[in-house]
Amino acid sequence: MEPLRYGMQLPVQSQSTLYAEPWEADAGPEDLVEIARAADRAGFAYLAVCDHVAIPRRLAPAMGTVWYDPVATLAYLAAVTERVRLLSHVAVVGLRHPLLTAKQYATLDHLSGGRLILGVGAGHVREEFEVLGVDFERRGAVLDECVDALRAALGPDEFPSHHGKLYDFEDLGQRPRPAQARIPVWVGGSSPAAVRRAAVRGDGWLPQGDPRDRLPGQIARLRRLREEAGVTDPFTAGAITEPLYVGQPAWDVGRRTLSGPPEALAESLRGYAAMGVDQIQVRFRSRARAELTDQMGEFGERVAPLL
Repeated sequence: MEPLRYGMQLPVQSQSTLYAEPWEADAGPEDLVEIARAADRAGFAYLAVCDHVAIPRRLAPAMGTVWYDPVATLAYLAAVTERVRLLSHVAVVGLRHPLLTAKQYATLDHLSGGRLILGVGAGHVREEFEVLGVDFERRGAVLDECVDALRAALGPDEFPSHHGKLYDFEDLGQRPRPAQARIPVWVGGSSPAAVRRAAVRGDGWLPQGDPRDRLPGQIARLRRLREEAGVTDPFTAGAITEPLYVGQPAWDVGRRTLSGPPEALAESLRGYAAMGVDQIQVRFRSRARAELTDQMGEFGERVAPLL
């Protein structure tokens, strides 16, 4: 069995009250650079950045309004890292024309030497769709066609073509082309429609809020749908794990945080592999950026070798 790969969603760049730590409110670009470099050193497979254009006032108390642009943020961090991959988790691609999205992410892949993973999702904030003139009720169908159009627009052809119900283009050239021959597309979401979309259109799945006991059934459904559709390409099934703290914290990290010695953490995380999960996404509890990067180093040095 292959070892579990591990990645993380970056702090600072999205500051929902559901998970942001107090120190993030005063953090900035220099903190993101140090965290990205720590991930590179510690063997993280990817760094992930969220996507929201604008947060309505009714949701701001819970979601906050700090949501860095994913393309700008990942491009900035590509310049200060060497190996770690760059994941949009997730880009709400239905808010933008596929050729615009392709131009941005193809350039990112080109500049980073082929490190992009394009994570996509349907989105959930109605006001974002309405202000940009996109049908919120049909966002699933919009995303389906966006993925198909992006497959063409991010492929090897300088003049890609796509003829669909919503988007129609040909004879429009875009360079630079991506460095990768095929950009991995990971689909986010845990609804039946999202799981089907991941199975038949994606190269990977990013679950959204599934508890551990639900993951085996979801992954079994993914495999069944892929088999029924005749899809045989490699596929990555992911999992979002509990917040982590390596060792015994000297402060209250919250009852939902998984903490303890490396052996115990690794044993718990290995349970994902038995479900068919290929990569895990971790989030570390910390009181300061320095404590976070220390935790990342501890994880890479002491926990990861046991996975």
